[in-house]
Amino acid sequence: MGKPRKKDLPDLSHLCVPGAEIAVRATPKAARNAILQADGGLKISVTAAPENGKATEAVRRLLAAAMGTAAANLVLRRGAASRDKLFVYTGPA
Repeated sequence: MGKPRKKDLPDLSHLCVPGAEIAVRATPKAARNAILQADGGLKISVTAAPENGKATEAVRRLLAAAMGTAAANLVLRRGAASRDKLFVYTGPA
C-alpha cells in the first residue's frame, strides 16, 4: 500500500480519545484508498488484498493516518477476518 496523502484523508483527530472504539466497514481490493464517514461508523476502502491480514493492516494504517497518530495506537478488538472491524484507540489523549 502506498502512503496516502494527508490532504486526501478526512480529519479524524477527534477520535483520539483513550479507550474510544471505532467501528469500521472495510472494503479490500478497491481501486484506491479512501475513508468515507457513514452512519454508525466509517467505511474504509483499501487496495490491499484480504490475505494474511494485509487488508486489515492497510485499514489500520490508513485510519491512523487520518487520525494523525501512530498505527501502533490502534488495536483491533474484533473482526480480523471480517469486513466489519472494531478498533480501540490506546494512545495518549
